[in-house]
Amino acid sequence: MSEASEGQVDTVMVEQRLFEPSEDFSRQARIKSMEDYQQLYDRAASDPEAFWAEQAREHLHWFTPFTQTLQWDNPLAKWFIGGTTNACYNCVDAHVAAGRGDQLAILWEGEPGDQRQLTYRQLQEEVSRFAGALKQLGTQPGDVVSIYMPMTPELAIAMLACARIGAVHSVIFAGFSAEAIADRNNDAGAKIQLTSDGLHRRGKVLPLKETVDQALAKSPTVEKCVVLRRVGNDAPMQSGRDHWWHELVDSVEADCPAEPMDSEAPLFILYTSGSTGKPKGIRHTTAGYNLYAKRTFQWVFDHRPDDVYWCTADCGWITGHSYIVYGPLAAGATVLMYEGAPNHPAEDRFWEIVEKYRVTILYTAPTAIRAFIKWGDEHVDGHDLSSLRLLGSVGEGINPEAWMWYHTKIGGGRCPIVDTWWQTETGGIMMSPLPGAIATKPGSCTKPLPGIRPRIVGEDGQNVPQGRGGMLCIDHPWPGMLRGIWGDEQRYQEQYWSKVPGMYLTGDNARQDSDGYYWIMGRIDDVINVSGHRLSTIEVESALVSHPAVAEAAVVGKPDEIKGQAIAAFVTLRTDPNEELRQGLKLHVRQEIGALAQPDDIRFTAALPKTRSGKIMRRLLRDIASGKEQTGDTSTLEDFSVLAKLRDDEE
Repeated sequence: MSEASEGQVDTVMVEQRLFEPSEDFSRQARIKSMEDYQQLYDRAASDPEAFWAEQAREHLHWFTPFTQTLQWDNPLAKWFIGGTTNACYNCVDAHVAAGRGDQLAILWEGEPGDQRQLTYRQLQEEVSRFAGALKQLGTQPGDVVSIYMPMTPELAIAMLACARIGAVHSVIFAGFSAEAIADRNNDAGAKIQLTSDGLHRRGKVLPLKETVDQALAKSPTVEKCVVLRRVGNDAPMQSGRDHWWHELVDSVEADCPAEPMDSEAPLFILYTSGSTGKPKGIRHTTAGYNLYAKRTFQWVFDHRPDDVYWCTADCGWITGHSYIVYGPLAAGATVLMYEGAPNHPAEDRFWEIVEKYRVTILYTAPTAIRAFIKWGDEHVDGHDLSSLRLLGSVGEGINPEAWMWYHTKIGGGRCPIVDTWWQTETGGIMMSPLPGAIATKPGSCTKPLPGIRPRIVGEDGQNVPQGRGGMLCIDHPWPGMLRGIWGDEQRYQEQYWSKVPGMYLTGDNARQDSDGYYWIMGRIDDVINVSGHRLSTIEVESALVSHPAVAEAAVVGKPDEIKGQAIAAFVTLRTDPNEELRQGLKLHVRQEIGALAQPDDIRFTAALPKTRSGKIMRRLLRDIASGKEQTGDTSTLEDFSVLAKLRDDEE
């Protein structure tokens, strides 16, 4: 059965090692056995609406009860219709009202070693003050607030303050360029910009405000800019537009109550790379997202009241939204935030932090794990990691070798690993072991969570046989799902719902093994997963072609033992090639898009392999970049001499 005709993908990886939860872990777990998991899963599958209605009534605070659980007009979903709630209230005020105001909400460590602690009561006061400051600047419900800040408590405070008053936040990772900020601000129609004077990164101070000023020169909808004093440098301030954070909050009282928001009111936009080149603003709404982030956090991380939970992601990505802010705080967890790099001032910084704060749950990326392995075990040795009881993996598939190192070296062989699969679009974890119930296999995300119904299909939309790969789809709505693409509903329908009618297309290939365990096999499209971050090849190509020396460019991913995938660019030039130009192009992409998108490898070529209709055959370039023999169909290739020349150059 050919891949081209049926959409199936062969697999050559076999992994049989199975790690059962320990009796001690299972005995104390929320979900204690495979039978408990299956019972919960079956209950959700048999009547999803009744299941989620029960979860929503028990786990969210409602100003107004909802009257209908789900309205599904494929591909448009509405959850908990008629209800009003507030995500900030659920994350902060609910705990204070329940008498847990003195519990630690956020433990924070800056890269230079400075520390802060915020209880839920203190967090409520800080959020309320900043929410009042936003209102004082004229922020209304539905206004978009663009956030470009370091990983300080104020980043979480800003997100929660927006939620408190019904503003829609758009967090932009503080490594993106001015051009990328402006693109996102303009697409969203942002009204307010939040930033800081700078941030600490590997011992250096990066001047964020200067980058923002460049972006605001091209962001006509932004009226006000609020600047946090973080590093104390001389940040330029524009009179009338720019305001210091500390001066604003000092001028208001902490008496800004949480606004009752419709269950489907937009909560945030988060931009993710799209295969068409233009970043797309994934739109998440209030009640369903908040509920799904909270319950998946509790299930997957088996949260207990005395846990110290550390997710090492940045709030500029969906992992930081769902599993630093909205999930853990709604569950009343104590969340650790760290500002800096994992290898500053030395390669043992993470393990020093785990030891210092007695971290019990660690959630990090395979990219980081592979870097730790490369740096050497000596950076782990000598640190007491005995407080850890659960490990998590996020961002991309984890290779079995890295999984085993994580299990033995960091977890001491005693900590279950929850290898989680999900996306910006899904809002929360879709597949993962439940650590007290499901035996783990290195490299597998194991089983779907309650309420999630995955299907693996071929090009014809029919289920593929067990063991074969195909397109991973979800065949029923879930509360955390995206509600659209900001300002582009046609793109939402075409990208996620048109290829396989009636089902959400994840864009990933997957397979299910003989034990019913799921394995993610990579992207269907041309999005490269670099260090757990999805970048569009077309965005990088556009940046390269914007350089005056470049005639044409094609970008592909190639395997990288640290980052998962590295970026390889094939470039045809208008001038003669030289090493200085190669380095200049890397810097050009970095300035245009950001450091994450900088190509690792640029190869100059006289021509690119194309079909007769003019499409670049990126599949062939991926093979060349990875050093593989080309075995696929090349019958549509226009000029075979181009391929031969690329092979010769490779040799």
